[in-house]
Amino acid sequence: MKQIIHKLRQQPEEHRRSMMHLLIGISAFILFVLWSWSFGGNVSSPETAESVKEGLEPFSVLKANILEGYKDISQ
Repeated sequence: MKQIIHKLRQQPEEHRRSMMHLLIGISAFILFVLWSWSFGGNVSSPETAESVKEGLEPFSVLKANILEGYKDISQ
């Protein structure tokens, strides 16, 4: 590892920057893949589906109230 770092330090700054950008891009891609893989497992669980359904109930009531108010106004 020390040899790689030593060789990299001897390279011109443009080369070092391009290596830095490449390594950051690869790291971000790996983190995104791990995040999306863990996120898929959490969303597909039945407990999550039930909690999302319960969380959306107030919005269903709000939608019903808005539609009912619109019908009253349009009559």
